[in-house]
Amino acid sequence: MQVEASGGLPVPELEGSRLASRGDGAIRRRRQRRPRRGAGAPQAMAAPAAGAVQRLFEACREVFNGAAPGAVPPPAGIERVKSVLDGITAEDVGLTPNMSYFRRVVPRGTPKITYLHLYKCEAFSIGIFCLPSRGVIPLHNHPGMTVFSKLLFGTMHVKSYDWAAQQDTPDVPLQGSRLAKVKADGIMTALCETSVLYPEDGGNMHCFTAQNACAVLDVLVPPYDDGSGRHCQYYNVSSSEVSVGGSTLLPGADRYELLVESEPPEGFYLVGSTYMGPRILDH
Repeated sequence: MQVEASGGLPVPELEGSRLASRGDGAIRRRRQRRPRRGAGAPQAMAAPAAGAVQRLFEACREVFNGAAPGAVPPPAGIERVKSVLDGITAEDVGLTPNMSYFRRVVPRGTPKITYLHLYKCEAFSIGIFCLPSRGVIPLHNHPGMTVFSKLLFGTMHVKSYDWAAQQDTPDVPLQGSRLAKVKADGIMTALCETSVLYPEDGGNMHCFTAQNACAVLDVLVPPYDDGSGRHCQYYNVSSSEVSVGGSTLLPGADRYELLVESEPPEGFYLVGSTYMGPRILDH
């Protein structure tokens, strides 16, 4: 999903593809201490271990760069990136639930959602969605994309769909709607595993509703790109009971609903802000 100043997605990235953490005050340079006479040459210090955000970037770069656009990454690569994401915490990206992103209150409708841009290239993008309580990311798709989502903190309701298989599609006109299979419809709480959706499976179309302050770290493979046909499309549920002439089209345990393309809901605002956590070093 991309970000816009208001309305819907896409969003202009802030200050290029990489953002450094900055403070408000001036940076003071420390003078380099000279070794004392007779002390000998200073010993070389070991390089510090890469932080969690840097490890995520390096895993994504090694797994996704060079892959054909729209191709599903290999299972071993997916597990590698998922494993790194599973270990990332809100502290690793400098977020806490008491930040202003998560304290927006509106008397009516839903509050604004903030997107923090970490990195973007042709192969993948990394960003964080900050949802106040009652914040909603409407039902939208990810065409030709594999998406990793890690809930850093909070509790949210997730509803997701995949398009119905050809053999499940009824041979009747659906008046502009398209049949979709409900993949998930329930509550997700932080400390759960990273979720992965695919171009044709895993809940490619989803909607998030925050039950309290929530932060979601997303990796999109590849990113949205209108020129390449990866346009973010929104949907409304046309019907929760798929039937024609009073007869259920698809009996059985699986749930199906009719989705119809729509504009972003009125009052939905997704705003970009500067990421202030540990920077990504793209060597």
